[in-house]
Parts: sequence; C-alpha cells; structure tokens
Amino acid sequence: MIPDKVVARIAARAAKEALATHTDTSAAHAKLAGPRASVTVGSGTARLGLTLDLPYPVDLAGVSRQLQHDVSERVAHLTGMRVTEVTLAIEHLIPADGLEDRRVQ
Repeated sequence: MIPDKVVARIAARAAKEALATHTDTSAAHAKLAGPRASVTVGSGTARLGLTLDLPYPVDLAGVSRQLQHDVSERVAHLTGMRVTEVTLAIEHLIPADGLEDRRVQ
C-alpha cells in the first residue's frame, strides 16, 4: 500500500500540472501558491482534497471540473488506486494584474 503522504504529493503535483495546462497563469503565476493536497487511502481507493489558488478571471466551474478529472486520472495512473472523490477548496482568486491595493472611486 502506498502511504497517504506519497499519494498527496502526487496529487499536488498533478494539480500544479493541470493548472498550468488549463489556466492562463502568465500574469498571476508568480503570486499563485502551489496546490496542497490531503488524502485518505484505504483498500485500493483514494479520496483527495485539494486546496489551491486560481487566477482571476477564470471559468471556475469549467476549470474545477477539469482539475478534478485530470488529477483523478493522473493519481489513478501513477498509483494504481481508484480515486473515488476529488474535492477542491479554492482559497484565493488572484487578479491577473496582481495583488496591489484597489480603491473604489
């Protein structure tokens, strides 16, 4: 059996790769925190939880679905486990023009 910690690292890396593929991170990329993963492994299955930042604007629903699919497929391929669930917690939306202070006028 593969330890939870190893599966979590695989999931975080898969999420990072999927983000690079499915989002335009050019302007906000440096400000995005790397994805973090938590995993529960049991009897050949894995449940994944990802916490991540996304660039803004972005199609939240579309990118979320694609991330869930890509991470699930990649983890299953690399570990041989069946991924039963991938939950996402989007911690921050990072504006494409950075994090400078904004004022409403």
